[in-house]
Amino acid sequence: MRINLPTWLTLFRVALLPVMVMAFYLPFPGHNITAAIVFVLAAFTDWLDGYLARRMNLTSAFGAFLDPVADKLMVAVTLFLLVESHRGGWPGILMAVTAAVIVGREISVSALREWMAEIGMRATVKVAFIGKLKTVMQMVALVVLIVQHEKAAEALRLYHIGEALLVIAGVLTIWSGLYYLRAAWPILRGDTPPQPTSGNDHA
Repeated sequence: MRINLPTWLTLFRVALLPVMVMAFYLPFPGHNITAAIVFVLAAFTDWLDGYLARRMNLTSAFGAFLDPVADKLMVAVTLFLLVESHRGGWPGILMAVTAAVIVGREISVSALREWMAEIGMRATVKVAFIGKLKTVMQMVALVVLIVQHEKAAEALRLYHIGEALLVIAGVLTIWSGLYYLRAAWPILRGDTPPQPTSGNDHA
């Protein structure tokens, strides 16, 4: 199997995850800034690999499989770090609930898309604008929270902004999840018969 440039970038994004975890926990000066920079770099490669794949027509079955996996790993790992570092009290509960909503939605929508692909109807649950808006809001919130996760007194206001943005992202997560469910609901109910599966549905 030949790995093209966009797929190498996706693999690089996965490799950045343990680097971000180490920077998040190791007690060196500016470790939170370093962790945030690594996260932003990973998010940039997410945009870049998709751009190059479309611009240079460098698509592959392996890349199509790996890219969403890398995206979800990046978000899930970051959320787990933030939840673990803010246990206790209502802020910790809010963080945990929001993280559970976001991760739960990602799992549910991924399962829905996989099932729709199995019956040849994947285009029914294609990415919508609300999903893209959710992603942008989520990424900004995570960067702010990574930088301010120690909640120093002089930066507490910025931390609360990050919390608010993450809650908004959680609401958009539910909204976009319902959008995908609504699009697939006629088929789930059996109102629309599934189409025959073609050879490209698993690409």
